[in-house]
Amino acid sequence: MDPVRNPFAPGAGNRPPELAGREPILEDAKVAIQRALIGKPSRSQMLLGLRGVGKTVLLNKIEEMAEEAGHVTSFIEAPEGKTLSELLFPRINQALRKLSAVEKAKANVHQALRALRSFASVFKISHGDTTISVEPEPGVADSGDLENDLTELFVRVGEAAKAAERAWTLLIDEVQYLKAEDLAALIVALHKINQKGLPVLFFGAGLPQVAALSGDAKSYAERLFHYIAVGALSPDDATKAIQQPIEDEGEHISAAALKEIIEKTKGYPYFLQEWGYQCWNIAFDSPIKIEDAVKAAADATKRLDDGFFKVRFDRLTPKEREYVIAMAQIGTGPYRSSEVAERLGESPQSLGPRRSQIISKGMIYSPSHGDIAFTVPTFDEYLIRNFVVKKQNKGSS
Repeated sequence: MDPVRNPFAPGAGNRPPELAGREPILEDAKVAIQRALIGKPSRSQMLLGLRGVGKTVLLNKIEEMAEEAGHVTSFIEAPEGKTLSELLFPRINQALRKLSAVEKAKANVHQALRALRSFASVFKISHGDTTISVEPEPGVADSGDLENDLTELFVRVGEAAKAAERAWTLLIDEVQYLKAEDLAALIVALHKINQKGLPVLFFGAGLPQVAALSGDAKSYAERLFHYIAVGALSPDDATKAIQQPIEDEGEHISAAALKEIIEKTKGYPYFLQEWGYQCWNIAFDSPIKIEDAVKAAADATKRLDDGFFKVRFDRLTPKEREYVIAMAQIGTGPYRSSEVAERLGESPQSLGPRRSQIISKGMIYSPSHGDIAFTVPTFDEYLIRNFVVKKQNKGSS
């Protein structure tokens, strides 16, 4: 079929043509967005899930919804090795500039900009191309204590948004990469915003360990955030995610082909997009048949191996690769740390630092004490396919 009309576009953060199965999450966000505009507080939301389940897509959609409702938004992706203060500075400055267009908010925006200038000075944030033409306000957001200063800054931004009869929505992706002290400061600032009833909303997204990281940072985080699990789609929703975009293009897919795709992808949204993309391009005409879905599996798997999986595996050191391959050889996770240690012929204690490094890189997480699991769906199958079976084949040839 015509590849130009292919409705599927697998990629990092690319919105699928059909956001099937995510309606409750988006409805909760919509309610929170509307409540903020009328001065009623809502719990901040944290989307948690494995790689490829569509967390970033949902954050982008929520940002779009907030902007359409009249919110000023700030979207941040937390990279490794950068502080929260550095990430926030240009985004908050931009948000305040937008709020300054409202005449009755100008005084509050001016105060917030002064606080931002103080904050940037005390934490030695490079302004780059960002300019703030106001003087810092002594005694506000300049103590050098991040929890205190970020809280004062957020309050000033919230007051400016309230004066403008708007709301400020902050969205942060990859929350697990925030430093512990940054995450703690963010939690404290959001807690104070809630107490003051200011129109500030927070939506975060990250790997499953974010819930534990938040709880470790501040014990009351479990009451501050609404933790929302984002996982694989149900068979019905997965079917809709494939079938609806195809039918929207005036084409069709057989029930057998749909069943094959759902079984192979296990309902993971990114995999569904990849299989849908390949099936469309392989099919000679409509409807897409079971034979097309079977053929698509090889191309889809190769694309995942060469991209989705490989870029993550390549971030690991040789010793770290040895560790995750040992995990995969045990079988399907979660895995006991002691089992991995036994397979590698080392003690769990000696492997602790290596395990921690792999966790910090976002490749594995601990779903419960003593257990570890991959953050990437079917990563164990990728490792067996590419580093165990191939090695065995070479050894037998």
